[in-house]
Amino acid sequence: MAEAQEKAKRWRDLKKRAISAAVLGPGALLCIWLGALPWTALMAVAIAGLVWEWVHLCGLRNRALPGAAVPLAVFVACAFAVFDHTLLALVLLLLGFLATLVGAGWMQRRDGRPAPVGWLAFGVLYIGIAGISLITLRHDSEAGRDNVLFLIAVVWASDIGAYMFGRMLGGPKLAPAISPGKTWSGALGGLVCTMVFGALVAAWATPYPDDMLKAAGIAAILGVATQLGDLFESHFKRRFGVKDSSALIPGHGGLLDRLDGLIAAAPLAALLAFFMGYGVVLWR
Repeated sequence: MAEAQEKAKRWRDLKKRAISAAVLGPGALLCIWLGALPWTALMAVAIAGLVWEWVHLCGLRNRALPGAAVPLAVFVACAFAVFDHTLLALVLLLLGFLATLVGAGWMQRRDGRPAPVGWLAFGVLYIGIAGISLITLRHDSEAGRDNVLFLIAVVWASDIGAYMFGRMLGGPKLAPAISPGKTWSGALGGLVCTMVFGALVAAWATPYPDDMLKAAGIAAILGVATQLGDLFESHFKRRFGVKDSSALIPGHGGLLDRLDGLIAAAPLAALLAFFMGYGVVLWR
């Protein structure tokens, strides 16, 4: 009886997760497929939600300084990325980070109220770099669609694989001090799933069989980044004493909860795309 209750407890959020994924997933895939403009519009909505959650977790408001500095800096930088001024966007993002760090620290000294100045300013880089990366990746008119689909497939496979294998197999904890629910079986299962789905996307996107092995390797690298992003977000929430970043997505919590792996993997994917060159898929 106790074993059956424990087993049911493991899967109690599966239905909500499945429904949320079924609603949100097709919309994201459609935006990727339709082109850079729909994808950029989706990113604008996602980034707005992410900065809102970040500032609120820091105990501040988005409509008043210093909290308002985070969305302002991120959106200005991402706007330049939309027009393919990626280097300038990154410079502006760095300036926004420094301005937020100095300005929030100065305001804290003036009014005497405690504020997590370092965490607040870090949100500019954490969300901004991911936003610029995702926009830039899709703006490659030749390889952008396949590269973003590959990245999304890897991140989703990592999340789903880690959840399923972790719940089925259990076992030793991966990082109990940071995230007690994560296990080594989930991490390894998620990594295997990223490699399999990465190879399948490569087989679908390009007609070269040898690409599948390369794709599995690149997927593994992005999968590790995805899991590190998940752990970082768990550490961030633990720092502020919350279980979820918000309640926007049933079964998943907030956008930071749902997109933590993508936020970490996207900059690495964008860096790979930069070195591969325009019009070249990540796994070539």
